[in-house]
Amino acid sequence: MDQKKAGVLLSYGQTILSTILSLVYTPVMLRLLGQSEYGTYTLVAGFISNLSLMSFGLGSAYMRFFTRAEARDGEAGVARINGMFFTIFLVIGALSLLVGGVLVANVHRIFAAKLTPKEIETARILMAILVVNIAVSFPCSVFTSFITARERFFFQRMISMIRTVLNPIIMLPLLLAGYGSVSLVIVTVLLSVVTDLSSYIYCRQKLGMRMTFGNFDFALLREMAGFSFFIFLNMIIDQVNWTVDTTILGIVSGTVATAIYGVGSQLHRYYLTISTSISGVFTPQINRIVATEKNPDGQLTDLFIRVGRIQFMLLMLVLTGFLFVGRPFIIAWGGPEYADAYVIALLLMIPVTIPLIQNLGIEIQRAKNMHQFRSIVYICMAAGNVAISIPLGIAYGGIGCALGTAISLLIGNGLVMNWYYQTHIGLDMRRFWWSILSIVPSMLLPAALGMLVRMNVAITGYAGVLLFALPYAALFTLSVYRFGMNSQERALVMGGVNRIRSKRSR
Repeated sequence: MDQKKAGVLLSYGQTILSTILSLVYTPVMLRLLGQSEYGTYTLVAGFISNLSLMSFGLGSAYMRFFTRAEARDGEAGVARINGMFFTIFLVIGALSLLVGGVLVANVHRIFAAKLTPKEIETARILMAILVVNIAVSFPCSVFTSFITARERFFFQRMISMIRTVLNPIIMLPLLLAGYGSVSLVIVTVLLSVVTDLSSYIYCRQKLGMRMTFGNFDFALLREMAGFSFFIFLNMIIDQVNWTVDTTILGIVSGTVATAIYGVGSQLHRYYLTISTSISGVFTPQINRIVATEKNPDGQLTDLFIRVGRIQFMLLMLVLTGFLFVGRPFIIAWGGPEYADAYVIALLLMIPVTIPLIQNLGIEIQRAKNMHQFRSIVYICMAAGNVAISIPLGIAYGGIGCALGTAISLLIGNGLVMNWYYQTHIGLDMRRFWWSILSIVPSMLLPAALGMLVRMNVAITGYAGVLLFALPYAALFTLSVYRFGMNSQERALVMGGVNRIRSKRSR
């Protein structure tokens, strides 16, 4: 099995595994921490994640400059790129410690309006630990980027899967012992250190990674800065879109509303991983096509459609299933006090489906150095999101904030970016959407039967959710396989089935 297939399969294995673990771990965590402390943890984690913006988009630029350096100067060029990126991120890590220290010293001023003195002290400790974690992660990101550039997805995904398993195994006993949210971030930091150290050892011993630190190329640095600037703007906008809601709620509504929103947002993050599990392994291939082909648009459109179709089928299985049993699942999972998280999750999941089936387009834009327009669109999206979410958050709490985010996503990603892909990037979006919509009829029968069952049967608890979800998933899969997939996709599915059968027969 090649590295791409292994990476995709392990990514989905990690997603499935993390979901199963969450069924056991997250409800216990919510009850042990309580809404107040969980809300504080969610608020601080979202706030401190803003420090990741200090990478200024350079992390996403690595792949493009790695590919170009390898094509022009071979391993010597790659070593020079590695040294430059490591030096830059080392400086950024030091700066993030400085900025984070200022934030920690002023945490009482930031959240004094809605947090109690005890919550503020907890927030101070959490913030200090998370600042250190982000500062260390900056220079270490060069090693994970190098592994991706070398397309060693098996190692990368396996490390992530191990971390997924260890996280609740270590955290749960600490929570049961009464250590609270502080133990959560300490374990997060320790696992990050172990992961980064493993990546460093793998790069040095298995991949022969080299770094050259002499003759710092400032002309190349200026070119990197120009390329990365608009990626940096995108990072700001993404951060605003996905963290502004918790910040607004923390200020205007307090920790309870933030905790409810945090549950809906966590389910939304699981939804995101379904798409990124596939698209992440194609980044090196996209950069190679753009760098080596004279007329790459046809190949890129074919890849865009092929990956988008698979993402759409998987996402719709999850989205329609959650639509039917999401509320009873959340009540069983987190408790009835988190029931509003169902609406919040849906408001975040539905509009984000469009960019998720098109997220290969982000890498295509970057590979072509045509990502500037997206940054401008996302600036407008962020401004609209903030302007809408503040009054909606005051009036309707977490649901109002999620609605503001949904509106901005539908306009920016659903309309404007599709127009840009068609008119400027060179992707055939008419063919893309025709291919995507051709799958929809195969989903109508299972969706109609699912709605009929849901309207006439009361579903409660994990048992009720599973009794609905398993037959529904089987019917959905069979219907899409028979009536929605093309011959290439069916061959891909049967190839995987045959490999499993051959392994069992040995």
